[in-house]
Amino acid sequence: MDNNSKSNTEKHEEKKLSICDIMKEDTSEVIKKLESQTPSLFQNYSNLYTAYLHMFDDLFGTCYISEKEFFDKLNIDPGILKQIKENSESIKNNYLESIDMNTKYLDAYIKMRISVIKSFDNYAHVMMESYGKFLSQFDKFSSSSK
Repeated sequence: MDNNSKSNTEKHEEKKLSICDIMKEDTSEVIKKLESQTPSLFQNYSNLYTAYLHMFDDLFGTCYISEKEFFDKLNIDPGILKQIKENSESIKNNYLESIDMNTKYLDAYIKMRISVIKSFDNYAHVMMESYGKFLSQFDKFSSSSK
């Protein structure tokens, strides 16, 4: 095969490319790259969040050690301590319930978003199929009118 024939073949291959092929391939590559990064991204945020939680737990532990002696010397009335404990448990239970409710809300929200994405995807497929049929009919019409 001579260089001229090879050049014509390459030009013919270039002409076969379509904007749809280019956009689809490039978009798919970017999406796959993002998708491959998702596990490490979530793991990093999970590690960061865990580090914050441990830091706060350690902070309160350190405060406990340094303040216990001070508060023990105050001889606070046991009735007041009991009330403080009840209030603290009430606040704690509100936080725990809030965490559970937020987790359920986020789960439902994510499921709803996924459902919306799937619905849109189905809609887009139907519309693109109709569009393809329209273009096919238009192509036939424009070819027959020549």
